[in-house]
Amino acid sequence: MSDSRQLLIRDSLVLLAFTGWALALPAYGSEFVVSMALTCLMYVALSSSWSLFCGTTRYLSLATSAFFGIGAYTTALFIEPLGWWSVIALGALIAATVAVLMGAAVLHLRGTYFAVLTFGMTELIRHAISYFEKQVTGTVGRVLMVVPERDTIYLTVLGLAVLAVAVSIAVRRHRFGLALRGIGADEQRAQTLGVNTKLVKLAGFAITAAFAGAVGAAMSVRWTYIDPHTVFNPFIGFQTVLIALIGGAATLWGPLIAAIVFSVLAEALRLQVPQIYMMALGLLLILSVLYLPGGLASLRGSTFVGWRDGLLAWARGLGGEKRHG
Repeated sequence: MSDSRQLLIRDSLVLLAFTGWALALPAYGSEFVVSMALTCLMYVALSSSWSLFCGTTRYLSLATSAFFGIGAYTTALFIEPLGWWSVIALGALIAATVAVLMGAAVLHLRGTYFAVLTFGMTELIRHAISYFEKQVTGTVGRVLMVVPERDTIYLTVLGLAVLAVAVSIAVRRHRFGLALRGIGADEQRAQTLGVNTKLVKLAGFAITAAFAGAVGAAMSVRWTYIDPHTVFNPFIGFQTVLIALIGGAATLWGPLIAAIVFSVLAEALRLQVPQIYMMALGLLLILSVLYLPGGLASLRGSTFVGWRDGLLAWARGLGGEKRHG
C-alpha cells in the first residue's frame, strides 16, 4: 500500500472519529458543553477552510468576517420564504460570489497590501450595510422570526466543519491543491509551469468564502437579533486567522486542534477575565511564531525528543556549574 493511500486512510479515520465524538456529545453533554462545542465547530470550519487557501498560498486574508456577515444577513432576509437548508446554500453562494469579485480586484497583490485591502473591504461592506439599513429601512438590525431547533443548528455546523476538513483532505491530494502549494512556494514559477494562477486563486478564495458564508448563515440564529456590528465583527476574522496560524496554517489538523484549545480557553477565561484571555491569545501567538513556526501540529515525537534533550543538557550544565562553583 502506498504512503499516500495510508495517509488518506489515516486522515479519514481521524475525521470519522472526530465526527462520531461530536455527534454523541449532545446526548450526554450539558447545555453549556453543547454551546461550547458549537463555537468550537464554528471555528473548525472557519479556520480549516481559511487554511485551505491562505495556508497553502500564503495570502493573508482578513475578509472572513465579511463573508460570515453576508451569510448571517442572508439568513435574516430569506429564512422565512426559503427555509433553513436553502438559506445555508444561498449564504455560501452569495459569499463566494462576493469573494470572486473581491479577489478579481485584490488577488494580484500579496503580503501586507492584500491583508490590508481585504480588511478594508470588510469594513466597507459593514458600513455599506449599516448605511443602507439606516437610510432605506429606517432601522439597524434584523429580528429572526424563524429559528430552528438546537439540534438542527448543531448538526448543520458539525456538517460544515466535517465538510471543510474533508474538502481539505481531498484538495491536498488533487492537482488543484498542488497548484495552490506551487503558488505559495513561487507564484511566478508556477505560472511559467502552466498553472493558471489567477483562476486557481479565485477558486481557492471562493471556496474559503463559501464555507464562511454558510457558517455565518447557520450561526446567525444563535443571536435571534443581528446587526452589522455583531455579525461583521472583525474579532471573528482575527480569531480565525490566529487559530489557523497557531495550530499550523499549512497543516491539515492544526486548525482543528487549535480550534478546540481556543474554544475551551475562551469559555474558561473570556467571560470571567476577558483581558487575561486576550493576553493569553497574544502570548500563544508570540510563542508559536518564535518557537513553533509550524504551529501546534508540529509538536510531534521528534519535537518532544529535541525539547527533552535540550532540557536535559541545560540541567546537566546547571549541575556542572554548581559543582565547579
